[in-house]
Amino acid sequence: MSQFSFDAQPTAALFDHQGAVFALGDGAVRFASGERVDAHDGPVLSAAIHPSGEGVVTGGDDGKLVWSRREDAGQLAAAKGAWIDAVATSPASGLIAFSAGRTVTVLDVKDPAFRRTFEHERTVSGLAFDPKGRRLAAATYGGAALWFARIEKQKPTFLKWAGSHTGVTFSPDGNFVVTTMQDAQLHGWRLKDSKDMRMGGYPSKVRAMAFLSKGALLATSGAQGTVLWPFVGANGPMGKEATEIGYDAGSQVLLVAAALDHAKLAAGLSDGRVWVAEPAAQGLNYIRADRGAPIAALAMSPDGTRVAWADEDGEAGVSTL
Repeated sequence: MSQFSFDAQPTAALFDHQGAVFALGDGAVRFASGERVDAHDGPVLSAAIHPSGEGVVTGGDDGKLVWSRREDAGQLAAAKGAWIDAVATSPASGLIAFSAGRTVTVLDVKDPAFRRTFEHERTVSGLAFDPKGRRLAAATYGGAALWFARIEKQKPTFLKWAGSHTGVTFSPDGNFVVTTMQDAQLHGWRLKDSKDMRMGGYPSKVRAMAFLSKGALLATSGAQGTVLWPFVGANGPMGKEATEIGYDAGSQVLLVAAALDHAKLAAGLSDGRVWVAEPAAQGLNYIRADRGAPIAALAMSPDGTRVAWADEDGEAGVSTL
């Protein structure tokens, strides 16, 4: 395992095609290979892997959208006087989306002149592209807005559910949208008929969710163990019960990460531990067994062979499974 100590609290961990990347609260982007980029004047608030697979796109409270690579960094856009709260990217379409307040902007990495702007009634807190990168979901108060990412003038499809929606994802088959909420619950919709899926029962707010097993399972944080929702068949989790693995009454799962094409998931706990498991197998593999500060960032490589983690004190590591 490689270990690191950062001078600021990590805000995100990711894997690009070369290795692990950490975004920090002091505005820096740190690569596990040793490089450092000072991307922002202030904390990094949001991060996603660039559509090319090289480096990360980050948004900060300085209103800048920056593409950081190991050799250099460049500003892609700016939102004057606003924080960039959410970033989403699509390797399938080459699009980048970011939100600043109520405004979502879409860029195309292959066309510097391309720009689409979508306005919402309330602040946008989360963004996600569908698997083909053609539609964009924006989590906001009252539900999620669905936009065609390249069309300039349009009225979005709005998936309604009362409350503040903080994050959003599409299922890997593109048939469902799921949001995290300010309340201790998820909410989902089947897109073909906008049918609601109530996904509650959590003791605390859900901060992270990740699909694994080729989209058959959705893992989430927000409980004493990792909660798993089944997404098999045309109805997804409708009428089905969630299961839980890794239950520990003395801690909470704050973050989860997974490799979509593999049956592996990682969980970062409130007591600083990190474990990896395969839901169909027995037992947990603690890749960080020592207790410490709560885990603040977590990622699994797409091939399911490495996990990057970092805690609130700036201690971080990359483990090979």
